[in-house]
Amino acid sequence: MSELRGVLRLAGLVGLLLSALPALAQDDDASAGSEPRFVFAIEGKAHFRNSEEVRFPIKLEFPPIALPVGQNKAFLETVNAGSHLEVSDVTLRLDLRLTDNLHGRIKIDLIDRYHRNPTSEDRQVDFDEVWLTWGRETEPARVPERRGQYLKIGKFPKFERQDDRHLESYGLMATAFNFLEDIGVELGADLGRHAYAKVQYTAGNPLFFRDPNALAGDNGISIFDGSVAHPDPYYKSGLPIFYDADVDTLDFSHAELGAGLGLRFGNPSGSFGVDVLLWSYQRKLAEEAQLTNTFYGGDLDLLDGPGGLTPLPVTSNDKSENGANLWLYAGGFSFFGQLVKQDLAGLERNGYEAEVAWSFDLPLFASIGGRQVLPWIAPAIRYSELEPEFGLDPAGLYPAPSVVWYWEKLDVGLRIGLVEGSDLTIEWSHNEFIRAGKTERQDELLVTLHIGIERGFGH
Repeated sequence: MSELRGVLRLAGLVGLLLSALPALAQDDDASAGSEPRFVFAIEGKAHFRNSEEVRFPIKLEFPPIALPVGQNKAFLETVNAGSHLEVSDVTLRLDLRLTDNLHGRIKIDLIDRYHRNPTSEDRQVDFDEVWLTWGRETEPARVPERRGQYLKIGKFPKFERQDDRHLESYGLMATAFNFLEDIGVELGADLGRHAYAKVQYTAGNPLFFRDPNALAGDNGISIFDGSVAHPDPYYKSGLPIFYDADVDTLDFSHAELGAGLGLRFGNPSGSFGVDVLLWSYQRKLAEEAQLTNTFYGGDLDLLDGPGGLTPLPVTSNDKSENGANLWLYAGGFSFFGQLVKQDLAGLERNGYEAEVAWSFDLPLFASIGGRQVLPWIAPAIRYSELEPEFGLDPAGLYPAPSVVWYWEKLDVGLRIGLVEGSDLTIEWSHNEFIRAGKTERQDELLVTLHIGIERGFGH
C-alpha cells in the first residue's frame, strides 16, 4: 500500500507538468467526447517446476547456531530443489481508456511467488503497475502515422524492457537491469514518424540480489524467530546476482534519470517492423536502502557486506547503465536483443541477451464454445551472458560470491495455445557459470499453465 500512496503523492506533479506541456498530443485527432472504455482481466498461473540441486561452500563463517545441525559451513544452494507443483500468481488488471488521449492501468499481483524479494516473506499482494498516460505512446517497431507525444505518471515498466515476452523465465539482462517497475514520470515524443525520444525521472529501484531462475531466494533473513532458532530455511539463498529490486517506498533523494533515442521502420500493416533504441540511466547509490525481511540493506550497504566487514572494491557511489535494444518483427517471427554495460560504484558489468521466437497458426480441428482448440504454437530460444569485471574482497569473504561469476544462460521453450486466453508453456533453462576457475552447471524445468479471462465495458 505504500507504493499506492506514493503514486497518489505523485499526482500533485501532474498539474505542473501538464501546464508546462500545453501542446501535448495536439497532433493526435483526439475525440474529447469519446466514450470511456474499461477492460478487466483476471489471470492465474500454475507451475510444475523441477530445479536441479547444487550447493557451493562459501568462505564467510557463520556462528554454529546459524547453521543446520551437523553442518560446519555455509553454502550457496538451489533455492528450492526438486520437483514442485505450485501456484505462482493471480493477477487482476484494469485497463482504462478515459478519452482517446488519456489511458491508464491498475495491475495487482496476488501471491506473486516468483517475484518475492528480498525474501519469500515479502508481501504477497503487490501493486505491480499503477499509471496514467496522456497522449499517444507508440509500441516498439510500430511506425505512427503522424507525430505524437505522451506523459506517463505512476508505477510503470522501464521503456527498454521487453514486454512481448514469449517465455515465463527471464534472461540475465532482464533479471539484472529491468525486471521490475519503478515510480515516477516519463515523457516521450515521436520526432517525425521514424525517430523518437524518451525521458524518465523515477525514484530508482534499490540494489539487491536474487537468483536468476524462477524463485528469488532468501538472503539476509534473521536466524531467530522470537526465541527459536531456524537456521535451515525452506527457501535457500540461491546463486544470486545483483539486480534492481522492487520499489518499497517513494523516495526521490536518490532519483534515477533515464533517456533513450530510437529509430524505427516498418510497413503500414504492422506485419514488419524494426526498432533500434539507445538508452542510458544514472543515479547516486544511497548509503543504505531500507528493505523488508532482511538484515541486509540495499545499495552501498549491500556492497559493503554484513556489518561492512566484507566490502567489495567500490570506488564511488555512482550507478549507471548504458545499453542498446533491437526489436525485429516479420510476420510470426520476432527477434529481441539487448546489450548493457553497467558501472556499479566502480564495479563494472556487461552483458547481452538475444531471443528468437516464432508463432504459427494451426488449422482448425476442434472448438469449444466457439473457440478454437490448439489455435497456435510458439517456440522460442534465448541466450544471455553476464560478465562482471570485478573481484571479491581481498579475503574472498563476501557472502554471495556468485555476484562475480561469469554467467551464461540458455532458455528454450514452447508455448502452446490451448483455447483463447489460455496457454501452456514448457521450457528448460540451462545455466553455466565459472566458479573458482571451474565451469559449473545448473538446470531448471518449468511448465506453466496460464488461464486468463478478459472482459471489456464501454465503447
